[in-house]
Amino acid sequence: MATIHDCSDPGELLSGMRLARTAIGRGELVVMPTDTVYGVAADAFSPKAVQRLLDAKGRGRQSPPPVLIPNLATLDALAAEVPAEVRALVEEFWPGGLTVILPARESLDWDLGETAGTVALRMPASPIALALLAETGPLAVSSANLTGQPAATTVQEAERMLGDSVAVYLDGGEGGTQGSTIIDASRVASHGVTIVRHGAVTDAAIAAVLERSTGGGSPT
Repeated sequence: MATIHDCSDPGELLSGMRLARTAIGRGELVVMPTDTVYGVAADAFSPKAVQRLLDAKGRGRQSPPPVLIPNLATLDALAAEVPAEVRALVEEFWPGGLTVILPARESLDWDLGETAGTVALRMPASPIALALLAETGPLAVSSANLTGQPAATTVQEAERMLGDSVAVYLDGGEGGTQGSTIIDASRVASHGVTIVRHGAVTDAAIAAVLERSTGGGSPT
């Protein structure tokens, strides 16, 4: 049975992080805090682990999970191209609640689902999440809930929904109530920047950065 590790206690944080790293390496799932809602994480480069994540949520391959990354360098390693508009946005809002959809590098050996050649990337502003990402590398992370249910804002809510499908639960206290804002920048030249989900970063904040940095105006 999975246990919940209170990350406010230094001893439990140490043991919980060690167990989480081991679980990810085995292709198992971990629930962790982010700066938005709680997330359920899997090794992004393990197709079996990603499928386990989708199965745990009751989600199909047509809804691939985003990928959380530890730093800006990983953005360039995973995205085939990063337009100037995206550079400006991530410099302003990362780490934080902005997810960016970009063309994925064709050389990547992964299977996140039906992505149409894209990947949704985010660098979270959570010390616990960033510490785990620094150890494991990129993680496929979706909100820690069953599909159709509200996203978990506490680890206890996540555990009630996901139960033993998750190997390790990291408790970082009360989480945020909003998911990240998701923008599609996979076809900037023809379609500009499109907001596909409203969330933690406001439309006005995104528009202000685009106008200030590139003269690109408001997102659609």
